[in-house]
Amino acid sequence: MNPRVLALLAATAASTIYGINHTIAKGLMPSIIGPYGFILLRVSGAAIVFWGISFLYPPEKIEKKDWFRIFGCAVFGMVLNMNMFFKGLELSTPINSSVVITISPVLLLILAAFILKERITLQKGFGILLGLAGALALVLFGAKTQPDAPNIPLGNLLFMVNAASYAFYLILVKPLVAKYNSITLMKFLFLIALVINIPIGFSQFSEVAWFSLEFSALWKLTFVVLGTTVLTYLFNIYALKQLSPSVIGVFMYLQPLIAVAFAIIVGADSLSPVRILAAILIFTGVFLTTRKKRVSATKA
Repeated sequence: MNPRVLALLAATAASTIYGINHTIAKGLMPSIIGPYGFILLRVSGAAIVFWGISFLYPPEKIEKKDWFRIFGCAVFGMVLNMNMFFKGLELSTPINSSVVITISPVLLLILAAFILKERITLQKGFGILLGLAGALALVLFGAKTQPDAPNIPLGNLLFMVNAASYAFYLILVKPLVAKYNSITLMKFLFLIALVINIPIGFSQFSEVAWFSLEFSALWKLTFVVLGTTVLTYLFNIYALKQLSPSVIGVFMYLQPLIAVAFAIIVGADSLSPVRILAAILIFTGVFLTTRKKRVSATKA
């Protein structure tokens, strides 16, 4: 099969797994496992897998000057980011989570302006305002509670912290990706994240009755650890070998569509006018902030 077609299928598969994850992970918390214990399970499983894979690759030595950046990447990409998302998911809903996290490119642009001194055009500035307005609409005007969502506004705010943390992670990790093998980075990032997450999630992790879990809970936990944490990363790595980052970015729009459809089909969530309006504002904002102006050709 054509490598580009395989890359497109891989990117689609990653977005599909992410979209389904919103509902599956939500269904496990807090009845089966608490959000912080869930993250401890997730990073420990990923650390084991990536360290196992790393033995298939030649070892790489990390320069001393890069360890501080790697530590920061682990904190923002695998500790703060993940814990805020899963705690937010416990408090809010799958549809809200899938909509709010699409604001990441908007927050990435804001951080890049402050940290990398990138210029924000009028179009991008308007996109930022629309994206933030959509996210705030969910926080301020959406439903406050649902049967399985005890504090939706707080959960939505945590999704925004999650999105900001992930955006900061992308800025930090960019120089490292060009310098080191991806498996080398992942094994150290998840190892550091595991050490940090032990005191945060061990209490909730130890409360789980692991040997008496039903099969339905076990396969869902496995899906989140191996599917959402490991497979999605490997799929995206493969896709990036054939596709540009901008093309991969388009698949971000597929994730909330799949998440909304799956949540509604299984009866885990429902749409509302506020959610639809917020999604339109955020999607429009992301489109404006990521859209590049065409350079018109001039005659010599």
